[in-house]
Amino acid sequence: MRNSNRQWILRKRPTGDIQPGDLELVDSPIPDPGPNQFLARTIYLSLDPTNRIWMSDIEQYMPPVGLGEVMRGGTLSVVVRSNNPAYEPGDIVSGIAGWQEYAVMDFAQKLPKTGVPLPAYMSVLGMTGATAYFGLLDIGQPKSGETVVVSAAAGAVGSIVGQIAKIKGCRVVGIAGSDEKCKHVVKDFGFDACINYKTEDVAKALKRECPNGIDVDFENVGGTIFEAVLDNINMKARIALCGMISGYNSEGQMSGPANFSMLLMKRARVEGFIIIDYFPRMGEFMADMAGWVASGKVKYDTTIVKGMENALSALNMLFTGGNTGKLLIQASEEP
Repeated sequence: MRNSNRQWILRKRPTGDIQPGDLELVDSPIPDPGPNQFLARTIYLSLDPTNRIWMSDIEQYMPPVGLGEVMRGGTLSVVVRSNNPAYEPGDIVSGIAGWQEYAVMDFAQKLPKTGVPLPAYMSVLGMTGATAYFGLLDIGQPKSGETVVVSAAAGAVGSIVGQIAKIKGCRVVGIAGSDEKCKHVVKDFGFDACINYKTEDVAKALKRECPNGIDVDFENVGGTIFEAVLDNINMKARIALCGMISGYNSEGQMSGPANFSMLLMKRARVEGFIIIDYFPRMGEFMADMAGWVASGKVKYDTTIVKGMENALSALNMLFTGGNTGKLLIQASEEP
């Protein structure tokens, strides 16, 4: 066990791209758990586009991280000391312990001790998989024979969305940022086609790959990608708005799609969602997803970067396309 606790502290609210001075890595004493608390050592830290939102003071679904506070982040940890009878040393727990190596916690979700690789609980069997599941099935409501488009198709959420859509009998067209990623989602995840937005006119490519139009869009990117999708939507299309990562580092307010009127002309529905709204239904998700993973119907990727000190530089991979699948920091060895 280390004799200090490395923590990332938010010092400034980023303007545009995140800069090194916006967060500071500091050494702090390892805290002691109080009554009914436990001390947990972080094994994996989840890096997500929403981290950039939490750094800002814009209106958001959770309070922004305060200046001088530990950066917020989802974690998978192991209990090392406990004053809470519900948690024993060695228990594996999932929670929001933040960008730090140790955290005192009052509550966390205990994970079953099975043969499932721990990173799966941070991706396909965790919030990532649940985001794909509820966003597509509850909001997109795909029907067999329909066409589903997924932006950021090689990402943690998008890659799972496409596979669920295939299970439901849909034609699935992805949008990704390299030929390698496009080949990967088609060959390994079963997408019917994938468009490299860096080398093709996306609106034209969507007309080619979606000859019958777009019935469902799972939107992770926003911006010009979203506009290209709207140019090709069908009557009564459904759009699950999961993220708009293309604008998260923009200065000022993000602009909406220039062709917003297509929603009116096509009588389409767009609905934003946040996964915390679905927490009461996580059992429903686990029942389906665990079976799909066990049967090989759903696969997943992880990009794992070792060392808490690399959290800030690794986060930028989400905005440059440097990762495939779920991006994690491995803060310590698995027990």
